Amino acid sequence: MKQIAILGSTGSIGRQTLDVVREHNDMFEVYALSAHRSIDVLVAQAREFMPAMVCIADETLLEPLKQALEDLPIQVYAGEQAIADMVTMPSVDVVVAAMVGYAGLYPTIKAIESGKTIALANKETLVVAGELICSLVNKHHVSLLPVDSEHSAIFQCLQGEADNNIEKILLTASGGPFRCFSYEQLETVTAEHALKHPNWKMGAKITIDSATMMNKGFEVIEAKWLFGVNTNDIEVLVHPQSIVHSAVQFADGCVKAQLGMPDMRMPIQYALTYPKRVESDFPRINFFDLKGGLTFEKPDLKKFRNLALAYEAIAMGGNAPCIINAANEVVVAKFLKGEISVLGMSDVIETVLHTAPFIKQPDYNDYVQTDAITRRLTEEIASKTK
Repeated sequence: MKQIAILGSTGSIGRQTLDVVREHNDMFEVYALSAHRSIDVLVAQAREFMPAMVCIADETLLEPLKQALEDLPIQVYAGEQAIADMVTMPSVDVVVAAMVGYAGLYPTIKAIESGKTIALANKETLVVAGELICSLVNKHHVSLLPVDSEHSAIFQCLQGEADNNIEKILLTASGGPFRCFSYEQLETVTAEHALKHPNWKMGAKITIDSATMMNKGFEVIEAKWLFGVNTNDIEVLVHPQSIVHSAVQFADGCVKAQLGMPDMRMPIQYALTYPKRVESDFPRINFFDLKGGLTFEKPDLKKFRNLALAYEAIAMGGNAPCIINAANEVVVAKFLKGEISVLGMSDVIETVLHTAPFIKQPDYNDYVQTDAITRRLTEEIASKTK
């Protein structure tokens, strides 16, 4: 029985991870759960899975959480440091890093330093501090298994190909809800429009990132670190059907692709059971139903400027990806409140990228300071932007 700690258990990935655990309760046991603020969902999960401990990031909710679980032998904690301490427990075998945003960086670092296997769904960890994370993974000899559907697909395509050179990674993108919108139409879209993703059911933040294609920019950065390739060798393909989850082109010109229905439980299960594939009742592809075929398009970098900005940050290196991540988190929160437009988000991120202090060779403390400074700067600039 693998003992699992799930960071962000009340979010989309966390809930689907628990679906996998529920289906294979002979293989997995939940040791620890954490959430940001969703106390009711966390309590329900704790009562079903009976972990040894639960943690809520918002410390003001500690007492209500304790009261809700006082009849159970579950240890209850609160705060960011408590979440980080939770993953270091000797009983934990696998940490599912599914927290949203920059908040997932520190506990993932602590899990790596404790020698845990990491099932990584928090893309910001590698976006913000990819070089640091990779060095820690190598130093502590841990497995870092991707949960993102695209990176899981690439990982699966590379099995058995250790000695073969990668010519190109083909990273697919659905194009999101605004794929067919004109630049002018983007001026008036709202959060309600953006949250209607055509293929995937995800949390609000990642759904907005998908709509602006910042999500895909972040995934390019992830792929660079996960698979040791140059960003020039990563090509983004807009694939509206979300059936080809990504592919790898090798030196001989052959391409291997991983296909499946758009269901995040598949890459989650693969990460938890790797290197084995276990049976599931996940939906299967019926190729005869794909009457429109599988299509691929080039991304429009003028319309989806966030993807272009992500490439620019990659080229700059240093703490630039950390800057765009922090700026993006701020403007996405504002967009969800109706305080800024889709195009305004890109304007702010671009200004912040060229304004925030640049550090060529950052360490962990530099990332912490960059995140804090960038958030303050973004708030200031965004207040003057529509």
